[in-house]
Amino acid sequence: MDFDYGLVPVLLVLFGVAIIFLCVRRMFSLSGKSYRTWRKVIERIVLSIAVLFWVVIAGSAGYNAIAMGWFRAHNPPPGEYYTVNGHTMHINCTGAGSPTIVLEAGLGNDALIWGGVQPELAKTTRVCGYDRAGFGWSDALAAPRDADHIADELHGLLTEAKITGPIVLMGHSIAGIYMREFVSRYPEGVQGIVFVDGSTPMQQENPAFKAAMGKGPPMWVNTLIQRFMMDAGIPRLFGQCTRTMPGFDAHASKLQAEDLCHAQITAVLAEMNSMDASGKETVHSGPYGALPILVFSEDPAKRGGMPPAMAAAWNQMQEDLKKLSTKSRRIIAKGSSHYIQLDRAELLKKEVPLFIEQVRGTAPEPTDYGSTITE
Repeated sequence: MDFDYGLVPVLLVLFGVAIIFLCVRRMFSLSGKSYRTWRKVIERIVLSIAVLFWVVIAGSAGYNAIAMGWFRAHNPPPGEYYTVNGHTMHINCTGAGSPTIVLEAGLGNDALIWGGVQPELAKTTRVCGYDRAGFGWSDALAAPRDADHIADELHGLLTEAKITGPIVLMGHSIAGIYMREFVSRYPEGVQGIVFVDGSTPMQQENPAFKAAMGKGPPMWVNTLIQRFMMDAGIPRLFGQCTRTMPGFDAHASKLQAEDLCHAQITAVLAEMNSMDASGKETVHSGPYGALPILVFSEDPAKRGGMPPAMAAAWNQMQEDLKKLSTKSRRIIAKGSSHYIQLDRAELLKKEVPLFIEQVRGTAPEPTDYGSTITE
């Protein structure tokens, strides 16, 4: 069990027990105090609330750690493990055929996020989803967690797994940056890229993004709150770890739902802290000539809570991805949020197999390169 979901829950339980003991002792001692009645009543109410709060937190943290440990021990993920430069990495390959689709998850997710899409894509060709270091079942690594290191680790994993033939990279969100670095460093054998609402280098320097990020509490405050909520097992209390994932089979749904209660915040922070480095490493990546590229973008109308200027900037960044190749197309997934693989899985299931056939040369090439359509 890792630090966040092993040691921290133990500390929360011990701290909670200590607080509860002190509160109860104080409540009993109030009877012998010469305080006014109103003060005793108010103090007992406050102490009772503190006891109730820490009973819930300590109990939830302890139960969450036990439940998570039991689940992971009895429900190993599908796939294989390989040692890459001394650390373990997890990859799950299904299907057969060439080129191999290599699935890369967005920030905070692992290969399980593709559970509703991979089985269908595997009917067309071989599909391999993997966990970056620190996510899912891959060992965590020390900083920096920038695009250079992540691309090298993926190359090492593919080598160890003997995935040496042609590949098509397909990635979500921040994976858009990592895929560009991979193609720049290891272009041999890459026959296509599929961006799923992919990030772009140095996007955080866009004026609209900087203005939006300057509002609200500092990031460290949000991170601290999120870490406390996860360590205390609050998502499990609200049923987030057992919810049904639409489009996933029963086993994949169970794995992904439980995965929501195992957020790898340390790994997330490491990649976020390396965003500037990753951006500088990839800002001049591309164009890639006539490399086939398919861009899926979320519906601009679904940028929930995002300021209009930031939503417009993101939409333009998605449009600019087409400049990476003379053989690129963009599809806006109508009604979808950032997680197109969850909201519009059927669109990916329809378009990506066709893209693979076009890469193979077994289906006619598109006649609308450079286009943007809404589907």
